[in-house]
Amino acid sequence: MRIYDTAQKAVIELELGDHVGMYVCGITPYDATHLGHAATYLAYDLMIRRLEDMGHSVTLVRNYTDVDDSILPKAAELGEHYLALAEREIERFEADMIALQARPAAHEPRATGSIDAMIAMIAKLLDAGHAYVSADRVFFDVATFPQFGKLSGYSADRMTELAAERGGTPDDPRQRNPLDFVLWQASADGEPSWPSPFGPGRPGWHIECSAMGYAALGPTIDIHGGGGDLVFPHHECEIAQSEAIHGAPLARYWVHAGLVSYQGHKMSKSLGNLVFISDLRARVDPRAIRLALMAHHYRTEWEWFDSEGLTAQRDLDTLVGAVAGAPPAAGSSGGSSGLLAEVQAVLDDDLNAPMARAALLDAAAAVDRGAAGIALRGELAAGAALCGIDLSRPPATAAP
Repeated sequence: MRIYDTAQKAVIELELGDHVGMYVCGITPYDATHLGHAATYLAYDLMIRRLEDMGHSVTLVRNYTDVDDSILPKAAELGEHYLALAEREIERFEADMIALQARPAAHEPRATGSIDAMIAMIAKLLDAGHAYVSADRVFFDVATFPQFGKLSGYSADRMTELAAERGGTPDDPRQRNPLDFVLWQASADGEPSWPSPFGPGRPGWHIECSAMGYAALGPTIDIHGGGGDLVFPHHECEIAQSEAIHGAPLARYWVHAGLVSYQGHKMSKSLGNLVFISDLRARVDPRAIRLALMAHHYRTEWEWFDSEGLTAQRDLDTLVGAVAGAPPAAGSSGGSSGLLAEVQAVLDDDLNAPMARAALLDAAAAVDRGAAGIALRGELAAGAALCGIDLSRPPATAAP
């Protein structure tokens, strides 16, 4: 399998052992699952399915950031406990992932369940001289990690600009360098607080994934991923603090998914234009959502239009009708031929889901024309199953 590696800035051949550890940054559960979440997680789901088809076993770790600067003000706005809000949205997220037939994560750690591990990591960073206490905060000192910026390749000016946009505090007089980032902070009134050697407070955002990833997968993860907006600062900061402690690469490969816009505008809560999966499932079959997302390459930035859901529903109807009554054709880790081999080959080429989708629809059209026999119908079912689309059930137009 060849995948674009963010760190190497190139499509490279993955060199993996029989077992693959994968960490994909999860949601901050303060709102419902939207289309951008689904596009990201289904891209990694497609990768997992193909790796398993090739004979690998995969351990997926996907965290929940249930305490940070996003969920706490949202809970306060709603007048409810932040953990009650998190629990409700985690349940909705999990229902959406099940409906979309995403592979379940082997581990789903929550930040609030990993506080002790974060405190231990921060203490090690302080002892090693990679962090410092300033007023009521502990900062990571980027001057002690000369490779800071190696993942993104951004200049210091660009990183400072993005830090200001994405939760950093480059103008905070308490920090030595504009790019230093918070490891621990005193909690504001009404916020949760935990005791620590650095004073009562709560963790910064970046230390959470370093602690949870290490606990589940050790110092080096085979494949680390998330949305493209996490390259900086989140993943860059993860690298700095993790590698400063462990002296080993945080990840062998970095894979990031492109961001999704909506009908000409960036999708954002402030604009009120988020497309929620729970709403979309009420209008189209969840399998059609997968088909619609497959029309876009995982690492491109693209726009969603409302018409795409209905188009994908019609495509699903076509696929289901084409395989009706056909015996299933099993996938394999080698020796496949015809349509199934074509789907496997394009997935191996940087997860080219648009070409896999086109191959499935072309095969269905051939069946409809009477130009294909029962063998192709079986391979169509197997190729769709490899992409996470079960064609054995009739189409549905509403969520169960």
